[in-house]
Amino acid sequence: MATRLKQIFSQLNSSSSMSSELWQNVPLAPPDSIFKLTAAYKADTFEQKINLGVGAYRDDNDKPWVLPVVRKAEEIILNSVALDHEYLPITGLPEFTVAAAKLILGSDSTALSQGRVTSVQTISGTGANHLGALFLSRFYQFAENKEIYLSDPTWANHPAIFNNVGIAPVYYPYYDPKTIGLNYDGFISSLKSAPSGSIFLIHACAHNPTGVDPTREQWGAIADIMLEKEHYGFFDCAYQGFASGDLDNDAWAVRFFVDKGVKMLVCQSFAKNAGLYGERVGALHIVSPTKEAAERVKSQLSVLQRSEISNPPTYGARIVTLILNNTSLFSEWKRDISTMAGRIIDMRKELHKILTEELHTPGNWDHIVNQIGMFSFTGITPEQSKALTEKAHIYLTVNGRISMTGLNRNNIRYFATSLDAAVRGTL
Repeated sequence: MATRLKQIFSQLNSSSSMSSELWQNVPLAPPDSIFKLTAAYKADTFEQKINLGVGAYRDDNDKPWVLPVVRKAEEIILNSVALDHEYLPITGLPEFTVAAAKLILGSDSTALSQGRVTSVQTISGTGANHLGALFLSRFYQFAENKEIYLSDPTWANHPAIFNNVGIAPVYYPYYDPKTIGLNYDGFISSLKSAPSGSIFLIHACAHNPTGVDPTREQWGAIADIMLEKEHYGFFDCAYQGFASGDLDNDAWAVRFFVDKGVKMLVCQSFAKNAGLYGERVGALHIVSPTKEAAERVKSQLSVLQRSEISNPPTYGARIVTLILNNTSLFSEWKRDISTMAGRIIDMRKELHKILTEELHTPGNWDHIVNQIGMFSFTGITPEQSKALTEKAHIYLTVNGRISMTGLNRNNIRYFATSLDAAVRGTL
């Protein structure tokens, strides 16, 4: 008996030792840069601190803004006697995916009328990017290597998403630090030199992080080369409405490429333009050459979605569906979007005015008003960015990207004077 007890005790000790050592070799991952920045901002007690890192709309009092149209839609939903909490289909709420596809592709889209578009509800734009990347990883006939071309720079999460599904990111020139604008020649050169059938991830509007978009003439040339080289377009549209304040205008590039016949998919998010950040409402749309191909694509997307999230969430999709399908609510939503975009544009104009007309800050600051959307590349150096954070309590990424929504009439002058001092080296 004593021998048996010793054996049991030995086994328990061995098990305990193995358990304690199980994860000791797991490397400690660095924290996400944006979330780390936000945490530092929240911990800062300085009265004039500014957070220019967060990618979420803030009103003129630096408060989160629930769109009035969203509140109305919520009230309608919560008072509905038909409200339930059943599972959605694997591909999402049908009324949502149909309406979302019309919003981004246009209600008169030939691809839609021909049944060539497969639409799946996703966990916001990130989920759309992931599902699209996973689908391509499994089924796309890659030109040479399993790669995707990303703009330099791009959204920080793009490389991680593609690496996770075994697609290696490579980069094409996009931002020109000399002009603080588009490196159009570099972009075109990459399109021409890439192996035929390469995948290019393209920001549909309000490029993140630069705020720099091609002109319509430049979009035309880009589409022509993609057709000639049989490249595949991976469109990411996270800011429809945030570039110009007009939903149709900001979907122009996507619709143009579809009409031209470019092989492509579209990732769509309602986080920004509906203020539904936490509800994670998005969609993936894959344009196929035929209706039969679209049905096969849908079958495989269903398999992939089922294995990962089983069914997408309901609440946010119901809100967006109600807004998109109700004429009155849709009109109000467009006004809300115009309000948000208008405030961002006003902040750009005011910042430009203070820097150029009042402070005479060294350098050319026209890019502040030439760029569009939520973000702006200021063109300042990493050292100047760090000085703004460490000395002025202004939180921004080290590459000089700022979220224009973090600026308001109460803090814009403090930011402008601090930026001026950082540029002059006197901060």
